[in-house]
Amino acid sequence: MSTLIEVRGVTKAFRQGDLEVHALRGVDLEVGTGEFTSLAGPSGSDKTTLLNLLGALDHPTAGTVRLAGNDVSHLGRGDAAEFRLRHVGFIFQAYNLVPVLSAFENAEFTLLLRGVGAPERRAVVEPLLERVGLGEMMKRRPHELSGGQQQRVAVVRALATRPSIVLADEPTANLDSATSEGLLELMAEFNTDLGTTFLFSSHDPVVLEHARRVVWLRDGLVEGDERDPEPAAA
Repeated sequence: MSTLIEVRGVTKAFRQGDLEVHALRGVDLEVGTGEFTSLAGPSGSDKTTLLNLLGALDHPTAGTVRLAGNDVSHLGRGDAAEFRLRHVGFIFQAYNLVPVLSAFENAEFTLLLRGVGAPERRAVVEPLLERVGLGEMMKRRPHELSGGQQQRVAVVRALATRPSIVLADEPTANLDSATSEGLLELMAEFNTDLGTTFLFSSHDPVVLEHARRVVWLRDGLVEGDERDPEPAAA
């Protein structure tokens, strides 16, 4: 398994008035291609802070972050946006769908930004929406969909560009347990069938049960790293 993410000595500090508060305190982490991994820990363990650094949404105060062979530690705004468009799919807690767009239009949005033509966009997005059970709902707008259905649109949007990795920040936080279970099973299928790497930020037991690796954070440090055991040789 090749290394997709490499984090070395990463710290992140924020100013609060006259104080400097350290969210991350020297994190080292590697994630391999094809992993299905969750960052876990109590509220305030800065799981989301680390996820934002990995997705080039923020810069570390010190240390380096490499993703897909690219140093994303201090990209400028334009380069960071281009990098995310080419390499990263995002799934957010609040879905982040555009209210005036249909499910199909939301799902194809990143492909549109990449300049992919309409026939090619349709050829990619329609089968994915069919697969997640939204084939009859492509023309519905977000307010006409349940929370679980909106998050499935977000999953398709994240996967449509075949990114190097999908970063999912508390993706089940607004969903009931049954819907969360179905969503995690769906993402696990995409991980297996497409080889897509998923990295979650979550303290939801449903997410942690499905993850094949759990990296525990506490007080800005990696506290533990649990992996499913390798299957025994035949």
